[in-house]
Amino acid sequence: MEERRTGGDEDDDTPLQEVVAGVVIGLILLTAFTLLALGYPFFWVVFPVGFAGVLPAAIGLTKLYERRKRRQRDSHRADETETALETLRRRYATGEIDEAEFERRVERLLGTETVADADEYVREARERERESEF
Repeated sequence: MEERRTGGDEDDDTPLQEVVAGVVIGLILLTAFTLLALGYPFFWVVFPVGFAGVLPAAIGLTKLYERRKRRQRDSHRADETETALETLRRRYATGEIDEAEFERRVERLLGTETVADADEYVREARERERESEF
């Protein structure tokens, strides 16, 4: 069984980085040995250029892509949370919910990853209330 480290180290390779590295290494080797088979005398130049230039550049671009995607996803989650908080504030201000309900929902909202998790929590709480009435 493969053991994954969960320390959140930046040095851990993601599956995308592993695939990119594998493809680039394969292309480097294919290019070098094709040039060797064709009789090109400087086929060996492909190795230092590929492994010292192309491979690190490809991994760097992959990390940049993943970092931007992660920031975009985190930004979207923050926007969802802000929208939900604005809705709760409006409902509290208009008197739709009381102070205790407002505080309970805000606590739950800030304790969840997404708005969907908060909605699920509220749904489950309502079901528990209905069951306790019977």
